[in-house]
Amino acid sequence: MELAEEKLHEHHLDEKEVVDVVVRFAGDSGDGMQLTGSNFTEATALYGNDLSTFPDFPAEIRAPVGATFGVSAFQIYFGAEDVTTAGDALDVLVAMNPAALITNIANLVEGGLLIVDSGAFTAKNLSKAKYQENPLEDGSLDRYRVLDIDISKQVLAAVEEFNLGHKAGLRSKNMWTLGLVLWLFDRDRDSTIESLKTKFANKPDIANANIAALNAGHAYGETAELPAGIHVYKVPRAKVAPGTYRNMTGTTALAWGLIAGSELANIDLLFASYPITPASNLLHELVRRREFNINTFQAEDEIAAVCAAIGASFAGALGVTSSAGPGIALKSEGIALAAATELPLVIVNTQRGGPSTGLPTKTEQSDLNMALYGRHGDTPMPVIASSTPGDCFDVAIEAVRIATKYMTPVMLLSDGYLANAAEPWKIPDVASLLPFPVAHHSDPEGFRPSLRNEDTLARVWAKPGTAGLEHRIGGIERSFDTGDISYDPENHQKMTDLRHAKIAGIAKDIPLQDVCLGNDSGKLAVVGWGSTFGAIHQAVKRARAEGVDVSHIQVRYLSPLPRNLGDLLRAFDSILVPEMNTGQFVRLVRSEFLIDAEALNKVSGQPFKIGEILAAIHKKIAQPGSNS
Repeated sequence: MELAEEKLHEHHLDEKEVVDVVVRFAGDSGDGMQLTGSNFTEATALYGNDLSTFPDFPAEIRAPVGATFGVSAFQIYFGAEDVTTAGDALDVLVAMNPAALITNIANLVEGGLLIVDSGAFTAKNLSKAKYQENPLEDGSLDRYRVLDIDISKQVLAAVEEFNLGHKAGLRSKNMWTLGLVLWLFDRDRDSTIESLKTKFANKPDIANANIAALNAGHAYGETAELPAGIHVYKVPRAKVAPGTYRNMTGTTALAWGLIAGSELANIDLLFASYPITPASNLLHELVRRREFNINTFQAEDEIAAVCAAIGASFAGALGVTSSAGPGIALKSEGIALAAATELPLVIVNTQRGGPSTGLPTKTEQSDLNMALYGRHGDTPMPVIASSTPGDCFDVAIEAVRIATKYMTPVMLLSDGYLANAAEPWKIPDVASLLPFPVAHHSDPEGFRPSLRNEDTLARVWAKPGTAGLEHRIGGIERSFDTGDISYDPENHQKMTDLRHAKIAGIAKDIPLQDVCLGNDSGKLAVVGWGSTFGAIHQAVKRARAEGVDVSHIQVRYLSPLPRNLGDLLRAFDSILVPEMNTGQFVRLVRSEFLIDAEALNKVSGQPFKIGEILAAIHKKIAQPGSNS
């Protein structure tokens, strides 16, 4: 026993403790990289690290094997300190074929660990990836620590006893690779094994083959004579607030937030949508939650979906619809109808790269202008944005609160990165969530559909069919006094002004803008909205550690803007606004507050890297006139 322990200790002498690590799994869309990444994420979360993930999908359902445009990747950044982004440069890259290598190698740090399936580096696959020579043999990878293993050969040997055949056997390559990486980071396999047993409960041979491959990959790390410099990474557990956590994607958080919002409002909810990437999973999540007061409806098209949601709101429930940019454009007339009829409606816009079909599986923030102004007529509407996967829960509740309190459509902006990314989320105490129960109008005495709350200017919400409360509403302008159709010019002016005043008044009902990191005045404020939060936060944190006078401001409420935002921004010498568009929010800041804010734009379908924003901070501080 003593000898065995001595050998085990000797084998693990080559260990390296690090504060954080960025790992990316990359391969063909059929290689199971998303499943591999998800299982590794679960094991890492259970270990106790803070983490953030970034699944990166190809747009094609199944691209040709070995094609660069069909590479699917999953990135995870985890560590012992707070993690708010999926990370920048890669410390470890797992490349299952030449296409995965050539599309990702530029992101691997010098001296980083590269794990490749040498069995996939055939002449045919090398040609598809546009390699003139095999990079495993020509010395081009010498600046990395390369672990090239014929994974295909290893996995076929591991699953031989299950008689799956060559093609089916190779489907376990991802689990063999996962086993090796779990060993590399000293992670437990139990959660993955349980997951495989559940996933393939009706196919025990498949489950057992994948488990055998997983164990074989782990055993390879333990027993093989690995090249010098290949070591086990030790990443200490993060210090987090006590509580119950679960790994949460933005999509799941949105779904749970909508459910919580309907419960807090004590109202039924109808979610009506039409499938579109990357918004479809919201329907998939909600349809599984029938134990709550929600119904789901997959409509025939985007227009039918928004109209069904408005119909639900007219009937006294809360209508919710969702889409991505192209579908939101189709819904725009329906959204304007909800504004004209003054009915509550929540519209979830999970933004993606555009225009038109654009980059369906990539992320962008280019729908802000459409959210603010993309309707015919003067149609103001509240717009709020979520900043992290977990924040999607709170923002969804807030969207429900504003929609039902002010009888208005509300647009909630998420994006492809937030929808698919995941982070540890502390499950809140339900008792701490403040209810805002809806009270439908019930008094027939003097009832008119135009009656309003004097404070909120919200129109009454009466359920049609209730005795004494029969009424009609529609898209044609209505009389301020009676609610009947009116073409009177002065009435239209009054109603237009009223709709503007109602939305503007919401500014009194939202929190004052705060500074989430740094001082509330100084040389530079980096101002973001939406999913730029993570990269901005880490960049500002690093810059402040270097002694730079910089603060981070993240804006959730985009319409109406927080009433103190202008004064807060004027307290800084300079303003920098990173956005994944060509500068939509920075133009809003300039026009609203007459502040010469500077834009930092990125429109590549990929989220900001910490280093990109950090470099922009240093450049801005170094500019003449920056008082540095």
